[in-house]
Amino acid sequence: MKKWLITGAVVIVLIGLGAWAIVSITPPPPKRCGTPGGPPITAPRIRLSDGRYLAYEEHGVSRQNATFKIVFIHAFSTFRRDAVIANRVRPGFLEKNGIYVVSYDRPGYGESDPHSSRNEKTLAHDVEQLADQLQLGSKFYVVGYSMGGQAVWGVLKYIPHRLAGATLLCPVTNSWWPSFPDSLTWELWNKQSKSERFSMLITHHTPWLLYWWNNQKLFSTTAVMQSSPNMFSPQDLALLPKLAARVSYKNQTTQQGTHESLDRDLIVGFGKWSFDPMKIENPFPKGEGSVHMWQGDDDRLVPIQLQRIIAQKLTWIKYHEIPGAGHIFPMADGMAETILKELLPIPQSS
Repeated sequence: MKKWLITGAVVIVLIGLGAWAIVSITPPPPKRCGTPGGPPITAPRIRLSDGRYLAYEEHGVSRQNATFKIVFIHAFSTFRRDAVIANRVRPGFLEKNGIYVVSYDRPGYGESDPHSSRNEKTLAHDVEQLADQLQLGSKFYVVGYSMGGQAVWGVLKYIPHRLAGATLLCPVTNSWWPSFPDSLTWELWNKQSKSERFSMLITHHTPWLLYWWNNQKLFSTTAVMQSSPNMFSPQDLALLPKLAARVSYKNQTTQQGTHESLDRDLIVGFGKWSFDPMKIENPFPKGEGSVHMWQGDDDRLVPIQLQRIIAQKLTWIKYHEIPGAGHIFPMADGMAETILKELLPIPQSS
């Protein structure tokens, strides 16, 4: 009898631990905008072919009167209102130069529906459908900041014929891309903290554990998830006051939940890609457009060594390395205008 009691107790404990584990690793359902208990819909949205909704915001001249039409793709833990190329230019700059910018919420952010199957290909087709439904024409420009680079690489791979030009602003790179030399990958790996390494392994190999990892309290996770000041360079710290305006709306960024926004961003960014970006062919072999990459050499989030390898392998990319700059250098005075002047055929004196 005693043996059966002990066995029964062990079974109950194991069942309890199993139930706890399942609950711990299972993210709650997202709070979709416009549904009971979900956030309200305040932005214009388009409906995609799979039924999802994509929220967007327009800047500059009307798209009907624009000479240049740009789709801006936001960074990690930001959303459509953080369109640096539209918000960090002088008043009237966009209008004077005939520039239209549409920024949108990537899936799960802001007021765009989550997409649990999100990847670099679906992101590219989201951009294409947005452009088509807004009638931007057969060709348009794209600018992606940080994690927004996922979509730009996808556009370059899957719909290059739709591009008039593209810009990558300190795009987050995936050290598992096969064209990176193993020696460099290991060198950078050994410079990371144990918690950063563990986070990367979970994200790449067992993404179904990422929700639990990013929400548990026993161990430190990544600097970016903890908003650690260590991820900022001296220049970044000097630029942080320029982000003060975000305080009034930043909670809208992940209002539908962090799993389908932040976690999904990491899973796509550092997961297993269907192509190697360093094998992409030049979308403008006749020089009819250009692709730019901007990178600060003091970026504490994106290793400069990886960007240099990309620039060496993709010689058709115009690479701009900024001495002393960190990850939020586009916020610096005049930087957004400089970026646009390099991408678009507008006078440098504008």
